[in-house]
Amino acid sequence: MQYFINLAIQEAEKAESRGSVPIGAVVVQNNKVISSAGNEVIKNSDPTAHAEILAIRKACLLLNSHIIDECDIYVTLEPCAMCAHAIYLSRIRRLYFGAYDVKRGAVDQWSSTLDRSIYKTEVIGGVCETQCAEILQKFFEKKRI
Repeated sequence: MQYFINLAIQEAEKAESRGSVPIGAVVVQNNKVISSAGNEVIKNSDPTAHAEILAIRKACLLLNSHIIDECDIYVTLEPCAMCAHAIYLSRIRRLYFGAYDVKRGAVDQWSSTLDRSIYKTEVIGGVCETQCAEILQKFFEKKRI
């Protein structure tokens, strides 16, 4: 688990080097990374270019299916509503995320939707939470200076 979240952290660092908010995501199938991405909202001038969305798109293309229920996703920040719903729609088996997002995180709201659904995504939050949160804190501190 920590290995894959560390890869997501590397993707977040790449996103930061492009000027984007440092968030990274990695999709894993059978203990192998099949796709990864960092946030590209600014780079692509696209408000939907979140790390999770980009990594899911790549995984779906690779597997030639919109359902990737044998995959897990590792993300450095708790997904927003858009990304949480994309995870749900793609039927990803497990979501691991690092830092909690008190303002925009949607996993709690999304969990209630999952409880009523036939598709269940297991959620494990707080993986390497401190490290993931520090990357974001430092990024925003630099922006304020």
